[in-house]
Amino acid sequence: MVRVGAVLNLLGAVIALFGLTMIVPLVVSFWLEDGATHAYDEALVLALGSGAALWFATRRRKAELTPRDGILMVLLTWLSLPLIASLPLYIHIAELSFTDAFFEATSGLTATGATVLSGLDELPPSINLWRALLHWIGGLGIIVLAVAILPVLGVGGRQIFRAETPGPLKETRLTPRVTETAKGFWIIYVFFTALAAMAYYLAGMSGFDAVVHAFSTLALGGFSSHDASLGYFNSPAIEIIAIVFMLVAALSYATHFVAWRSRSLRCYLRDAEARAFITVLAVSVLGVATVLWWNGVYAEFATALRHAAFNVASVATTLGFSTVDYAQWPIFAPLWMLFLCAFATCSGSTGGGIKMMRALVMVKQIMRETKLLLHPHARVPIRLGRDIVPNQAVFAVLAFMTIYGASIAILVLAMTLSGLDLLTALSATVASINNTGPGLARVGPATTYAVLTDLQTWLLTIAMLLGRLELLTFLVVFTPGFWRQ
Repeated sequence: MVRVGAVLNLLGAVIALFGLTMIVPLVVSFWLEDGATHAYDEALVLALGSGAALWFATRRRKAELTPRDGILMVLLTWLSLPLIASLPLYIHIAELSFTDAFFEATSGLTATGATVLSGLDELPPSINLWRALLHWIGGLGIIVLAVAILPVLGVGGRQIFRAETPGPLKETRLTPRVTETAKGFWIIYVFFTALAAMAYYLAGMSGFDAVVHAFSTLALGGFSSHDASLGYFNSPAIEIIAIVFMLVAALSYATHFVAWRSRSLRCYLRDAEARAFITVLAVSVLGVATVLWWNGVYAEFATALRHAAFNVASVATTLGFSTVDYAQWPIFAPLWMLFLCAFATCSGSTGGGIKMMRALVMVKQIMRETKLLLHPHARVPIRLGRDIVPNQAVFAVLAFMTIYGASIAILVLAMTLSGLDLLTALSATVASINNTGPGLARVGPATTYAVLTDLQTWLLTIAMLLGRLELLTFLVVFTPGFWRQ
């Protein structure tokens, strides 16, 4: 049976710890006197108070979590933290409804980057920092951060880590102690973030913009402090830096971890998923650049290549920054980019989508079935690199893909039923469930999601959570078997 008391006890501790992160924008707001201090004061008191009260009320139920407990914990965390995160936005921005505030906070924590806000250049700096900080916290997972800290409180977290870690990495234990793995991930994450911030600053960004965009880039989120996104800077150097770090963030942190532990880069060359990711992205950039140049969107191929390289990589890696309104390009280009965001990132990265690993397994399974039609009695194993993929893993991928496709179909139908046109409904759903951010048509890179109704906004909020929790972790809690002994 699921031990709800033990789960709620740990949830209270996580909410209180998350509330402490508001100290960062609170200090910035106080220092800059940007007028938003009151929002963090009230939100901090509510977060700490509710977290502490929940922890105290269930303190006698504290226990090591089972796998089912861990799954429930992850779901409740990703439902409650956006609520806490939305408070500063809801309190400070008078015209923001609760629906939109919750959507914005969910988009931040799930590293989606879809926004309902405009006039970002005039927002208090601390609000923009808070939005980017949500990306950074949610990028690798607030739960991974928690399992690196909560053992100090006497609470283990291996089951939580397995439920939260993105992609097929769930069954991999990279060190004997999961806390050591979690700490290793965060050391790498912090290192790359600091490196990105320094690079952005040296390329011409202000210190504040450098930090905000470094948070968003490494989390593959997409929130910017400017309405024009990275196009505000109109700098090839900044775009190149962003491409480098979005590629770093889209590669598996398991591979980064192994490279760090072994002090060798050979693991990147041996990673079949990484090779496929780079190959698909390179071919796509060249293809889109050719389409843009051939159709006369840009007179020179070099200009087409510059804009294609940045925007294709940004959407494919689910970062969501933009330098131009690519929705105005020939329709093939933005549709292909939206297709890429469904699978291009690597498992164990901060990106969204089904991950390249699953896509490779699906392609190889199709090839295997084709061979079996010609040779029914042949034994045709599926290999990724030198490793044979067990049939159990293949079946799991097939189940995941079925649920993924069904979820998109149901959400698109619901969005069109609510009165939205097909292109907007499809692109918004795909962008949300893959945690990408901008869609097309009414929710393209030059617009915001504020044009949607409350019902449509809640549907996309569910889509973002489904994508961040990779569907099965979200849906299994609603099955009767989950609650049976």
